[in-house]
Amino acid sequence: MTAGFVGFVWLILAAFMKKTCTKFLLYHIMQSIFISIAYFLIVELCKLLYVIIFRVPLINLIPYVLNIPIPFAFGLSIVQLFTSIVISYLVVTSFMGYYSYIPWVSNIIKNSVGR
Repeated sequence: MTAGFVGFVWLILAAFMKKTCTKFLLYHIMQSIFISIAYFLIVELCKLLYVIIFRVPLINLIPYVLNIPIPFAFGLSIVQLFTSIVISYLVVTSFMGYYSYIPWVSNIIKNSVGR
């Protein structure tokens, strides 16, 4: 997943070219970095939980069910479909010139960027 890395590249390029980023661009760069880090932490936490619940009968089927490909969703699993929908929402709203909103994440970014 390179989304957060791309945000860092934008910040480095802006600093290298001695340009300032607009608040809109800075908001989406910070949101990209924040969501990428959060996604990485959630995946690692899920791996740890899976190791724990793998030993419990019937509950160990939950990760399996969440990752079964769904035929009407182009073969994506529930987790992949959710992730794709969130990323598509962020892309479309930013291309339309809107500040995309994700609860809790956007509030933190708004406070740090000063939108």
